[in-house]
Amino acid sequence: MTTRAIFWFRRDLRLADNPALLAAFDEADEVIPLFIMDNEIAQRSGEHRRAYLASSLRALDESIGGSLHVISGDPLEILTGLKKRYKVESIHSAFPFAPYGNELDTRLAKAGVTLTQVGSGYAVAPGRVRKDDGTNYRVYTPFYRAWLAHGWRAPVAAPKNPNWVTPSKNDHQLPDWKIPEGVTLQSAGEAAALIRFKNFLKKASEDYGDARNTPGIEGTSRMSPHLRWGEIHPRTLLAALGGGKGHEVYRKEIAWREFYADVLHHNPHTSRDYYDVKYKKMRYDKPGKKFEAWCQGKTGFPFVDAAMRQLVREGWMHNRTRMVVASFLVKDLHIEWQHGANFFMKYLIDNDVASNSHGWQWTAGCGTDASPYYRVFNPIEQGRRFDPEGIYIKRFIPELAHLSGDDIHEPWLVLDGFSKGYPEPIVDHAKERLESLERLEEIKAAKPLKPGN
Repeated sequence: MTTRAIFWFRRDLRLADNPALLAAFDEADEVIPLFIMDNEIAQRSGEHRRAYLASSLRALDESIGGSLHVISGDPLEILTGLKKRYKVESIHSAFPFAPYGNELDTRLAKAGVTLTQVGSGYAVAPGRVRKDDGTNYRVYTPFYRAWLAHGWRAPVAAPKNPNWVTPSKNDHQLPDWKIPEGVTLQSAGEAAALIRFKNFLKKASEDYGDARNTPGIEGTSRMSPHLRWGEIHPRTLLAALGGGKGHEVYRKEIAWREFYADVLHHNPHTSRDYYDVKYKKMRYDKPGKKFEAWCQGKTGFPFVDAAMRQLVREGWMHNRTRMVVASFLVKDLHIEWQHGANFFMKYLIDNDVASNSHGWQWTAGCGTDASPYYRVFNPIEQGRRFDPEGIYIKRFIPELAHLSGDDIHEPWLVLDGFSKGYPEPIVDHAKERLESLERLEEIKAAKPLKPGN
């Protein structure tokens, strides 16, 4: 008698280095490869992320000969229906390790749906790395050392000669989400991920430590979308790294992703709420015209505006500029970080709840930052330092393409700086920096909030 199992693809849209998929084939003769188009998640995603996901699913479907079951609806109804229809003996998936996924798994368990779960989207699963006293780490550097000491398993191969169950027409509902007009997204899928990483190792890995901060060049790997959708596993990346300086910096960047996942695992409320609760008491301004200008890349600060326009045009933003625009929103415009995080969530094809929320909180000063000072990025000096010739700015702001590298960072000092329609600055950075520090002193003097308030 033929035995069947379901493999539920979630954030692991790949065949190689997928232990949960191998476990499914170990238990059954045939496997039903399933992706559930959860309506709630689909509605919360912006056009960019939906288009990328659609492309990734098409790539996965092609890699398994058109056998991917893509069904829209409630996961509980879909899983129970397929299990009954195909007389399925087991349902396999990786652990999600994200608040929504964890809540969904709890709901399924209460309804009597048992999942056989193996592995995760991390080299070391959240919760595994702990201090000697059993508590979790709150600071990155000691976490990194312990993470290295813990180590991780070697990547595993894709299943050999897999027997997939062919879907019916109704079970093969690949989404037809188009890339928005004027938007260019990077290629999706497992094959694209492997090609991109191979090219990165050839061209940029050795000088990555310096190049990663220069947005005007291809100095980063741009693997974050592939990691977010599980088109490649971080163990695959780690296994290819050597002992060079650039490789070490890249290894640390992977560890940052794992650190934030660990922090969120222990503090699930921080996906939307404050890690450091005292910052709830800070005075913030309500989003208005200045927030709209920030969203549109029309703040009058070229380095900020270039980054915001890159986000809308590519569904991705350079890592250096993510910090700069976040600092500008919170410290110059005095708007709470959640508004910026939500805007990022709408557009980023690499949106990861842990990395997005805690990256924002790190910059806002309310996260896991161990620095003893209140960091405020100067958007002008950041541009001069990391885009001295204005290459990045000119790519996304044609209104400033006529200016030299010396002039482009402060167009208000140039006679024809605004001649092509670029807006004047919406704030005075020096003034708003002092205002931000004053607001910080206010909450320092106030009675601190108790955790959970």
